[in-house]
Amino acid sequence: MLDREGFRPNVGIILLNTQNEVWWGKRVREHSWQFPQGGIKFGETPEQAMFRELEEEVGLRSEHVKIIGRTRDWLRYEVPDRFIKREIRGHYRGQKQIWFLLRMVGRDCDVNLRLTDHPEFDAWRWHDYWVPLDVVIEFKREVYQRALQELSRFLTRPTQSGAPRHPARSSRTNTNPQPQNSSETNAPGTEPPTE
Repeated sequence: MLDREGFRPNVGIILLNTQNEVWWGKRVREHSWQFPQGGIKFGETPEQAMFRELEEEVGLRSEHVKIIGRTRDWLRYEVPDRFIKREIRGHYRGQKQIWFLLRMVGRDCDVNLRLTDHPEFDAWRWHDYWVPLDVVIEFKREVYQRALQELSRFLTRPTQSGAPRHPARSSRTNTNPQPQNSSETNAPGTEPPTE
């Protein structure tokens, strides 16, 4: 399903833990990391598509997350021809996305990357909110930056747990999740990186 300009409607998902770290997934059999995302099917709202993609790609259901915010408008990126199948070149230009910011209210052990027969990710980790964009495929970087920037206004102060950073893994159990803090924005560590 493409719009008149050749963009496929899509949703992007930025999932936060209580420390305002983002869920970062490693694509199956690749050395690239990204946020969950996926197409909006005919008849779906962006929110319905987001919950479907969240379950398909991350294994989380609506009861595991809380919607914190979403982008006001579509964010677009064009896909270079070398990544487009020959039969749709000339029609397909790229993706237009609504991005959702979610707070995880479930536990890390609720993540299930093997829920479907065709998983998108084979490992995941929590990462600082301002992910290093140089590890994102080049044509998506501007959209990632714009989504992170626009949604950063919804961030709250992270809880003070002193929890250690976790390396990438395909599953992780946290039997003592921290409660969510509802303080206001302008939390320390939520400013975009300076270059």
